[in-house]
Amino acid sequence: MVRIELMSWHEAREKASPIRFAVFVEEQRVPIEIEWDDQDAESLHALAYSAAGNAIATGRLLPDGHIGRMAVLKEWRGKGVGGAILERLVATARERGDQEIELFAQTHALAFYRSHGFVENGEIFEEAGIPHQAMKRKLWTIAKASP
Repeated sequence: MVRIELMSWHEAREKASPIRFAVFVEEQRVPIEIEWDDQDAESLHALAYSAAGNAIATGRLLPDGHIGRMAVLKEWRGKGVGGAILERLVATARERGDQEIELFAQTHALAFYRSHGFVENGEIFEEAGIPHQAMKRKLWTIAKASP
């Protein structure tokens, strides 16, 4: 059973930083100077914990409705942890009134994000030497009244 908590960067930094470092800097060779940015301080962060209480995944929701820095430790991938974090961030965006959310998916993860209702938006681009695709998901549907 995975537990997910939402918190500020001040609260999340100690546990989220090692996860992001392991996934982005060590595994994917993202330069450390572009991994950390000023958007952490203004974002809401999700941390997933294993049954043993260890932090195993993280993600963030920016004030503009952008989801980013989704990272799951290697040994926890394919077990629904990333999906649980993503859906918790989506639900939080919906609760605060966002009508749409966006993210920049690494192209190897497109099927994962599609399975959570995201659709491609625009052309593939490179960020930190990794191909990405902008994706969006609508959160509100307005039903049209019948005549």
